[in-house]
Amino acid sequence: QLQLVESGGGLVQPGGSLRLSCAASGFQSVFTLEYYFVAWFRQAPGKEREGVLCISRNGKSSKYADSVKGRFALSRDNAKNTVYLQMNSLKPDDTAIYYCAVKRNLLPDFCSMELRKTQYDYWGQGTQVTVSS
Repeated sequence: QLQLVESGGGLVQPGGSLRLSCAASGFQSVFTLEYYFVAWFRQAPGKEREGVLCISRNGKSSKYADSVKGRFALSRDNAKNTVYLQMNSLKPDDTAIYYCAVKRNLLPDFCSMELRKTQYDYWGQGTQVTVSS
């Protein structure tokens, strides 16, 4: 069973930065992380889970929610089976639990962060990000 573990969350002041990691392990076939696109979601208290960013299998395509464009960036290291979410210029509105999710896909340049349209194969347990002074 593939497992996803997020890390790197914590408390940061407005304007600060954090880097989250999503590490995958437990592959039971040849389909390592490079066969999956990865999406990050977040859920703030009392709000629905929302898509934030996604990155394609080959790392060449990404999608961003308008709220994080220019501030957040995704990268992936398929050799390490890890995806990184760099968050800069953090705002209090970014406070949420951040989750990574993966879906195996044939297309190397495609990704989706549309929760209602995509059934993701695996989810991480989430990591808390709190932006507060």
